[in-house]
Amino acid sequence: MRFNWLSEYVASISSISPWRQLQQQVQQLVPNPQAIYCRLRSSSAEALEHVLIACAVYLLVCLGLYKLTFWLSECAAGAQSPRDEDSNNAGSGDQEELNPSPDGNPPPSGGLKQALQSGLRLRSVRLPKTAHMERVLLITAHPDDECMFFGPLIYSLTQRQGCQVYILCLSNGNFEHKAKVRRQELWRSCSKLGIPESNIVLMNATNLPDDPYVDWRPDAVASLILHTVESLDIQAIFTFDRDGVSSHPNHCAVYYAAASLCLANLLPKDCKFYTLDSINVVRKYLSILDLLCTCFMSTHWCILNWKEAAIVRSAMKEHQSQMRWFRWLYIYTSRYMFINSMRQINLSDVELEMQIHDN
Repeated sequence: MRFNWLSEYVASISSISPWRQLQQQVQQLVPNPQAIYCRLRSSSAEALEHVLIACAVYLLVCLGLYKLTFWLSECAAGAQSPRDEDSNNAGSGDQEELNPSPDGNPPPSGGLKQALQSGLRLRSVRLPKTAHMERVLLITAHPDDECMFFGPLIYSLTQRQGCQVYILCLSNGNFEHKAKVRRQELWRSCSKLGIPESNIVLMNATNLPDDPYVDWRPDAVASLILHTVESLDIQAIFTFDRDGVSSHPNHCAVYYAAASLCLANLLPKDCKFYTLDSINVVRKYLSILDLLCTCFMSTHWCILNWKEAAIVRSAMKEHQSQMRWFRWLYIYTSRYMFINSMRQINLSDVELEMQIHDN
């Protein structure tokens, strides 16, 4: 009897409307799991619908951008050739209007394409000027790296007039004791990509084995790179970034060796240093659907159409000893078969990434 005041107080609290409403909602939900299931199903269906709509819109935007990129590139290529001929005949380096009309205004037929080109800056190939890249060195770790990761870049460079592309492969691919076979595969693959046999440098150093469990010494790799750059009078080098695309230790070692040369200021002054962008696994297998991210997030890129990418795939197929079932999926779904994006590495970038590596 002495606790009647407590029961009366609890009853008064429970009679308050918010508490009563909460109690009623709990009683409606807890005894009835079907109501919970219906609510979850309706909300998840609505969320899935929004996701599918977003994916469809992204797909259409990427495909439209992909088509628009090559449409504008063909326009630029068609308009550049008569301008080059006029420039050569005039003997001057000044740029002229593309097919000007008599009154000085651009022709109406090409006005839309020229406006889109100037406004959107879309190019299937956006690399540094040819005058600064007449002799290019591509540094890889293993045979098959050149077409598995750098195929679009190599194809785009070999299509340039006056551009000599050299390959420095730092190991002979003897991880499975198939060095001789992989050497011949490298020769045939480079031939498909337009690189002559005389431009291939394949190293056979015992301290640089094709083995993910062996750490390559950066000073040994750096000395080979520097000797090749100086002997071939290279103006630009391309290699992996610090993540090595696939995080292979040999790939990463190539970057840190080249970065150490840049950090020590040993590279020739007119030699530029570029790295291939490593991307996350989702973007890696988006194929051409990664085009939108590439155009907005990268400085330099190469984009191939389906026929040009078929040449890169045929070069990869020359590496028969490496064609496992997952490689077949890779050559048709990987973004690196269609798109390469690069960035130029400066001394400040190297210092920052070296600090990250040390930490």
